[in-house]
Amino acid sequence: MENRSSSREIFDVIIVGSGATGGWAAKQLSEAGLRVAVLDAGRKLDPARDYTEHLAPFQVKYRNMAPEVVRRTRPIQSRCYACNEFNYHWFVNDLENPYTTPPDKPFDWYRLRVVGGRSLAWYRLCYRFSNLDFKCASRDGYGEDWPISYEELAPYYDLVEEYIGVSGQAEGLPQLPDGKFLPPMPLSCGEELLKKAAKEKFGRVLTIGRQANLTVPHRGRPPCHYCGPCERGCITKSYFSSPSVTLPAALATGRTTLITDAVVSHVLTDMKTGRVSGVRYVESNTRAVRELRGRVVVVCAQALESTRILLNSATRQFPNGLANSSGTLGHYLMDHISGYGASGVMPMLHSQPWVAAPRRPNVVYVPRFRNVTKASPEFLRGYGLQGSSQADFNAQAPGFGAQFKEGYREGLWTVYLKAYGECLPRWDNYCRLDPEVVDAWGIPALHIHASFGENEHRMGRDAAHAAAEMLEAAGATHISLQTTPDVFGNSIHEVGTARMGNNPQISVLNKYCQSHDIKNLFVMDGSCFPSLPCQNPTLTMMALTCHACDYLVDQFKKQNL
Repeated sequence: MENRSSSREIFDVIIVGSGATGGWAAKQLSEAGLRVAVLDAGRKLDPARDYTEHLAPFQVKYRNMAPEVVRRTRPIQSRCYACNEFNYHWFVNDLENPYTTPPDKPFDWYRLRVVGGRSLAWYRLCYRFSNLDFKCASRDGYGEDWPISYEELAPYYDLVEEYIGVSGQAEGLPQLPDGKFLPPMPLSCGEELLKKAAKEKFGRVLTIGRQANLTVPHRGRPPCHYCGPCERGCITKSYFSSPSVTLPAALATGRTTLITDAVVSHVLTDMKTGRVSGVRYVESNTRAVRELRGRVVVVCAQALESTRILLNSATRQFPNGLANSSGTLGHYLMDHISGYGASGVMPMLHSQPWVAAPRRPNVVYVPRFRNVTKASPEFLRGYGLQGSSQADFNAQAPGFGAQFKEGYREGLWTVYLKAYGECLPRWDNYCRLDPEVVDAWGIPALHIHASFGENEHRMGRDAAHAAAEMLEAAGATHISLQTTPDVFGNSIHEVGTARMGNNPQISVLNKYCQSHDIKNLFVMDGSCFPSLPCQNPTLTMMALTCHACDYLVDQFKKQNL
C-alpha cells in the first residue's frame, strides 16, 4: 500500500531509500512476512506522463537545445550524460541540495530524488566480482579483504540475475564470473573485428555487455525494443528499475508502505537501550517535521547520502556519527577513474547510419587483463574497457551544400574504448558534514574531499595505450588517445564511507551490512564496499542486500534485533 503512516505506528523495518538496493530490501523483507515502510525523498513518477524515452526533441519546449535552462537550477547535475531537458526534474535541484569541496578537489555528485532513484537512469551493466576482488589485499598487500567470499555471495548473484533479467555471454573467465544470462545482444561489424584482433594479437577477450535489459520476454515483461534513451525511463519495463520490478513486488504483499517526499534527516536512537528506534524526516513540500518508528532501520539512500544521514545522527555515545566507534565513517570514499581511452575510425566498413541497426542500449566490454595472473610493476589492481563501434553521421564531412550533405549522410564507422579503473581505498578520501552549509530543509550539507592518486593515473595511461593498440590491430585509423581523467564522482560509482569488515575497530559494518555498534541498524548500499573493483558495482550492491536481508529476517525471528 502507498500512504502516509500514523506517527504512532511501529514498523518491523524502516527502509530509507527506494533505489536499486532499497527496492530489493523491501521485496525480500516484506515477502518474508515483515511489515516494512519505505521512505523516499522524492515523488512517485507516473510512467505515462513522466517517462519520455519515446518523445522526439521537437516535442519538448526547448527542443533539448537550450542547456542553460537545465543549468539554471542544476549546474552540477547537467554535467551528467543522463540529465537533459527530457528528464532534468528527476535530478536534484543543486541550489536546494548543495555540497562543498576544496577548490582543488572537484567532485561531481549526481543525484535523483524520485521514487526509484538512480535505478531509473543507470546504464544497467551487471558484472560479478570474483575472489580476485574480494580477496584483493591478500594478493597485493594493500587495504583490507572483504569479509565475504565469492562462493558465499554467488547464490545471491544468481537470485538477482534470475529475477531482474540480465542478458550476456558466458566467457569462462575467472576474473569475471559468468552469471544466469538471457540471450546476448549481437555485436556490430566493427566490434566483431575488434574482438577478433584483441584475441589474436593480445589474448584479450571482448564480449557484449552484461546488461539488465531483456532480450526475451521475462516474468511478464517484454524484451527491449532498442528505442535507445533508457535514461529517460522505460514504459515497457524492459530494463530493471526499482519502480518497475522490485517495488511492485514489495507493494503486492500488502505489508509495504511507501512514503514519498520524505527527506530523512536523522536516524533516531533510544538513549536508554542504545538501539535505533526510527527516523526523523522533513516533508519536502510542507517542511513539516515527522517521525516514524521501527524496530529495525535499513539505510539504502546511496553511499554519500546514507553516510550523511549517519553523520547527522550523532549522539552522546557516538559524537562523530551514529555507529562510528571505529572513526571510519565517511572515510575511504572511492569512484572509478575514467576519462582514459582511445577512439578511431574503421575505414574498411561502409557506413550508412540512416539505414543502420536500431539503437542497441549496450556497450562491449574488455574484462580486466592486468594483475590477473602476473603482477604489473606499474600499478596495483586493474581496469576494464567499455566501448562500441557503430555507423555515425559525419559531422566533419568536407565541403559545402550538397557535398557536405552527402558526406554527412554517408557517415563514418567509428570505434572507441573507454577505461574504468579501480580506485584504491584511502583514508584521506572522505566526506564530513559542512558546519556552515545546509540544504533547503535545514539539514547539514556534505563536504567532500577526494582525489585520485598516482596509482590510478598510471593505470589510466596504461589503459589508453592498451585501447589504442587494440584499435590499431583491428585496422582503425585516425586513432586519438584520451588521457585527461574525468572529475572524481563522474563515473557515478561512488562507494565506501561505511565499509564492512571483520574488525570493528577499522570498519563500520559486518559482512551482513549490520552495524558493529548497533545491532538493529543496517546500511545496504555501496557505502559498505571495502574496495572498488573495476567492474560496475550495482549488481554486487543488490546481491549484498539480498544476502543481508536473509540474515536480518533470521535474526529478527530469533528476536536478536
